[in-house]
Amino acid sequence: MTQVNSHHTHRQAITLVLRPTLIAIAIAQLVCMQGAYAAAEPENNATANSSSVQEVVVSGNKTSAKADHTKAAGFIDEKLLDTPFSVNAWTAQQLQDLQIRLTTDVMKYDASVNDAYNAVGYAEQFSIRGFALDNEYSYRKDGFAIPADGSIPLENKETVEVLKGISGFQSGFATPGGVINYVTKRPTNKDLRSVTTSISERGTLYGTFDLGGMSSDKQFGYRINAAEERMRSYIIGANGNRQFISGAFDWHLSPQSLLQFDFDYQHRAQISAPGFQLTNGTDLPRGIRADMMLNNQPWSKPVDTTDSNIGLRYEYKLDNTWTASVAINKHDFKRNDYTAFPLGCGSANLASGYCANGDYDVYDYQSAGEAKSSWGTQALLNGKFTTGNFQHQFATGLSSSQRKDFFGAYVYDFVGTSNVFKPVVVGQSSNTTGPVLLQRTDKEWSAFLQDAISLNDAWTVHAGIRHLNIERTQLGLSGYQHNYWVSNAALVYKPVQNTSLYASFAQGLEHGTIAPFGTNNQNQLLDPAKSKQIEMGFKSDVTRDLSVSAAVFRIQKPLQYIDSNNNYVQNGTAQHTGLELSASGKVTSQLTLSTSLTELNAVQQDTGNATLEGKRVLDVPKLKATVYADYAVAEVKGLNLNASWQYSGNKAYTPDNSVIIPGYQVYNLGARYVTRIGNTTTTLRFNVDNVLNKFYWRDATQSLGGYLFPGSPRIYKLSAQFDF
Repeated sequence: MTQVNSHHTHRQAITLVLRPTLIAIAIAQLVCMQGAYAAAEPENNATANSSSVQEVVVSGNKTSAKADHTKAAGFIDEKLLDTPFSVNAWTAQQLQDLQIRLTTDVMKYDASVNDAYNAVGYAEQFSIRGFALDNEYSYRKDGFAIPADGSIPLENKETVEVLKGISGFQSGFATPGGVINYVTKRPTNKDLRSVTTSISERGTLYGTFDLGGMSSDKQFGYRINAAEERMRSYIIGANGNRQFISGAFDWHLSPQSLLQFDFDYQHRAQISAPGFQLTNGTDLPRGIRADMMLNNQPWSKPVDTTDSNIGLRYEYKLDNTWTASVAINKHDFKRNDYTAFPLGCGSANLASGYCANGDYDVYDYQSAGEAKSSWGTQALLNGKFTTGNFQHQFATGLSSSQRKDFFGAYVYDFVGTSNVFKPVVVGQSSNTTGPVLLQRTDKEWSAFLQDAISLNDAWTVHAGIRHLNIERTQLGLSGYQHNYWVSNAALVYKPVQNTSLYASFAQGLEHGTIAPFGTNNQNQLLDPAKSKQIEMGFKSDVTRDLSVSAAVFRIQKPLQYIDSNNNYVQNGTAQHTGLELSASGKVTSQLTLSTSLTELNAVQQDTGNATLEGKRVLDVPKLKATVYADYAVAEVKGLNLNASWQYSGNKAYTPDNSVIIPGYQVYNLGARYVTRIGNTTTTLRFNVDNVLNKFYWRDATQSLGGYLFPGSPRIYKLSAQFDF
């Protein structure tokens, strides 16, 4: 894999910058040669008519301020109002208005989502409802699992969705918090020609274009996105660059059949920014600035990742009520991981924590040639039928997946001591990483069935069941092969057409983890863990463009921890009980509002360990809330002002809850102005994040030795969008 760093020649850098743009323009020219394009729909960005295969899909009407349909309950396309699950979604237009390019910034607007070892320049990792997501199975692209060991690009995503809670029936293996699904942009009915440029942080430069359209006979459609970014993070030294290109193509073979193809490729290289540890292993560090960098040795290298994805789907409408489809997805991920890693302070015998004067030990971490390759397939049949007085919305299908992980022995060598406030240059390890081998293989296949039975106009019963077969092998370890059944069931009551109440039960499965180094049973692979959830909720479309919802839930799953005998065990229960409130949509013709509030009681029970029993789950606030408002200024045509408020209560940091991380409030402001320059619609956007420049700890995790990550300081963002 080619390293992209300061040692590239000028010519190589220019090639990297231009390659995605040249490829995309060439594809666009080939498409344009097929014929002239005609305007078929009144909405410029309307997506070409097609049904979708995604396991978790939310669709929306652009004239409305809210999403209106989803497949979050499984494989049946239903109104969001009628589904017995909690779902949140952000459209590409919302991301554009907030100048968001990272999932991290999207998740700030959902109170049920928190960071979970989310380091700048590394993988974006989250928890939902207090449960950390699984990098292998909790992140989805059009319903297919993709690894989240890097930053997932958003340029070609129409919607980013969060399904909260257990999703065993919908997704198979995944942690009980939920899943994040990325829905790919599809071709547009009308010509789309959009270019956006921006500048932010300490000189981050960004450019992207979005092209879409249909052939004159409406049989062939295309969507092409490309982006180039020079990253200059708010953290001094966390520099990097990124290149991205994608394409999505629809071919209407006949009125009944549709063939869809999509691909994307991203290369990203950025110096990662490690977190901070407790002073003396007991106290929150003082004197820290959000822009401070500890991975600042002369030999520090960027974390270099490449992602590529290919998807293919065919759909055939058997008649007016039944549709069959098959889909396949292939994802490849590669990473060279390098860090001057800060951990502990040997002079004070601190395995985790920095010395009182700011000294910390530096380790040269190298892991070259990591790779993950995953396949996913699905065959689906869905439709409607009637039995007696009952109407059925029905779906059944088969799915399979396979993932292979490749990596070699890494280097993790102590190389010296530096200081938080007065950095010291230390030497680099002379060791190199070992040969890359196939280390782990997961194979999963499943059969599923779902039925939504309308008993009458007011009552609907939802039922779903999935049978899973999982086979896991790992080099040098005992693997396993198991069969499981997971199910969900729900009852939805609609006293009036615009309001529903529901009660649901769901089961989930997640892979067992490996006993860590130093335990009596180190390297033992624990069996998969089964979880369960009960949830009750309320949803109402107050107006056509405004929805409100509430949900109460309880999730229980087995704990995995090191017991008093130094054995890594699966024992006890993590119980998370919570309340979620949300409202989204247009309050008036000028004011759009989005609010989210989550209250969570997450504790550990039946552990047999007094230091853990009844203690709070780490890195999760008891209360979190966010409010976003967008106001169209009537006196100035084209001008919108927006503001947001984000609140987080305190978090427990240490397992015995002796160290508590303070809560915080962050305020953000923004504006956008739409005008015309000649025949070009131009949108200017200006945003200020963390207006008061408040310092706060956004992430406080025990992962990899325990680290604290500051939130970003005040950041300015300026962009211009041109729609031709």
